[in-house]
Amino acid sequence: MNRKISKLLAAGGIAASVFAGGALTAYAAGGLDMHTDYPGLTAKAGDDVTFNLDFDNSGSGCDAALTIRSMPEGWEGYISGGSSRISQIHVPSGVNTASASFQLEIPADTEDGTYQVVLEARAGDEVYDTLTLNLDVNELEVSQGDFSSEYPEQEGTAGTSFSFNATLINNSAVSQSYSLSAEAPEGWQVSFKPSGQSTQVASIQLEPGVSQGLTVGVTPPNNVAAGDYTISCSAISGSETLSMDLSVTVTEKYDLSLSTPDGRLSFSTHANEESDVTLSITNNSNVAVQNVNLTSSAPTGWNVSFDTPTIDVIESGATVEVTAHVTPSKEALTGDYVVTMSANASQVSDSAEFRVAVETSMVWGFFAVAVIAALLAGIGYLFRKYGRR
Repeated sequence: MNRKISKLLAAGGIAASVFAGGALTAYAAGGLDMHTDYPGLTAKAGDDVTFNLDFDNSGSGCDAALTIRSMPEGWEGYISGGSSRISQIHVPSGVNTASASFQLEIPADTEDGTYQVVLEARAGDEVYDTLTLNLDVNELEVSQGDFSSEYPEQEGTAGTSFSFNATLINNSAVSQSYSLSAEAPEGWQVSFKPSGQSTQVASIQLEPGVSQGLTVGVTPPNNVAAGDYTISCSAISGSETLSMDLSVTVTEKYDLSLSTPDGRLSFSTHANEESDVTLSITNNSNVAVQNVNLTSSAPTGWNVSFDTPTIDVIESGATVEVTAHVTPSKEALTGDYVVTMSANASQVSDSAEFRVAVETSMVWGFFAVAVIAALLAGIGYLFRKYGRR
């Protein structure tokens, strides 16, 4: 015999009983039933808990007064319908014909233990029902979800894209929509993708008791300084905030670049004539580079020198300009030559090949013209002098 039949029998209000398919069914005039799907919950001290209340009425429609019959001392609670607190509810005849909510605030100083709250719905002396709610207050709420990664720590150089495999679990008894976000250092990029998919998401819907794998992509800036960094990730729903910390260790990365301010690696000059070339040495490392020595490789007889042969230090991301003085050999013939210039440190180096075009000096051009003119003049003189004989 179920609870409703027992209560109606105790009230002496049985209207009829019949056998239908071997089961006993009983009704009471004006019978009222207040119930909730989960009358027993586990929560933490300081939590706000909501119970959804449903009402059945096996009699005619009635207006039932709603009260809190008993509640632990210091606890706060109220019954609401829609967006307002209510003290009465109309329950038409039928099953689940009305609904309300009970909002309960558990004080933050509540000790661990089991507590009861008793609600009552009454439409008359014999038309009423009570509902006992059981609260297991525990420091660790078993319904709390989880957001974690099996391997939350990774290491790599600046410019490396890190990928963490994480799992988000909805341990509650209701479907929840989680908003995904991350707090990372300035310039860092963080993305969330469901496992096995390529689409980034900002939120995800999980049914009760369901888990979802997530790939968390973390990309630091190319020139980020070496060190340890923490990326705080959150999954926030309407009832809980889940957090997960990921750790990235960025190791030292060395990258040096030698070029010119305009990127040109060619110039023209003349034999035994000094030409100046401005070099740009850029430190693309995430640490400072010290004692950068400038050297060269040139054809035999050529002379290459630098106004700053050694650069004491180039900070991360900085560029230093140095002037190279290039003098071809005085015997250099007209044509193209290659001069290699290098920047060398103990951890890193770079070099660039310059195409050097050696051109004929204008002085020699004028001299050649003068010689040709003299030869023509001599030939003319000889022709005039001996041509008549």
